[in-house]
Order: sequence, then structure tokens, then C-alpha cells
Amino acid sequence: MTELEQRLIMELGDNFPIDSRPFAVIGRRLGMTEEEVIARVKEFIDRGIIRRLSVALRQQNVGFTANAMIVWKVPPERLEEIGGTLASFPEVTHCYERETLPDWPYNLYTMIHRPYREECLAIAERLSQAVGIKDYKALFSKQELKRSNPQYFSEERE
Repeated sequence: MTELEQRLIMELGDNFPIDSRPFAVIGRRLGMTEEEVIARVKEFIDRGIIRRLSVALRQQNVGFTANAMIVWKVPPERLEEIGGTLASFPEVTHCYERETLPDWPYNLYTMIHRPYREECLAIAERLSQAVGIKDYKALFSKQELKRSNPQYFSEERE
């Protein structure tokens, strides 16, 4: 990758500009036009350099202080079906399959963010009814110890 491409990847992975034209802001930082930035991003996606471009909201800053990871015990033969159904709910922000352990049988994980714990629990119950899985637990975050964006090319640039 060229130095400009690396700098663009680093900009895309940093805190996204809060602006009506974020690609124009990024372009100004890199000496590119907004159109050039958008074209290069599309090229990165087409070439498989980046899979997708998304923005993560810091939920605490908008009042979502209850973060529940709902862990599900799903029969392996139904994992794809149940995972797809749970992932389709707008309240679910993440949905992952995980390996089980002898003393931890939960193999599907979903994340829900809401202002209150009770809301998370009500959503979990609704999800449970929708997929017919009753064996689940709601694990609530107690404290955020670290949250950061991935850093690419940082060693090369230092």
C-alpha cells in the first residue's frame, strides 16, 4: 500500500468526523477531495482491503448505560437459524457464535444496549420467545475498562 493509502486507512479507523460531510473532512486532512476519498474507499471495499465501513456509537454518551450480553445455549444444528433470527432484531447490535467449555454451554452471544437493565431483560425475554430458546443468561457490564479503535500501520509509521 502507498503511504497515502495507509494514512487513509488510519483515518477511517480513527474517530470518525462528526460532520455532515465526513469524507470531505478526511480528504482535507490528507490533501484529497471528498470524491477521491469516497472513490478510494469503494476501491478498498471492491478489492477486499476493507470489508465494510461503519461507525460505532459510544452508547454511554447517548444514555444507554445498561449493556447486556445475552448468552444462549443453542443446539448446534440450529445455530445458523437461531443466530440469523436474533441478528435480525434491531435491538441486537452484535451476534457471535462462540466455542463452549465443559462448564460453560453457551454458544451464541448477542449484545443489547439500553438505558435501563429492565429494558434489556424484557428484550431478552422477547428474543427468547421468538426463537424458542429458554436456556439463556443476561450478563451486564459493570465497568468499561478499555475501548479503542483498531490501529493499523502504527508500527510502520513510528
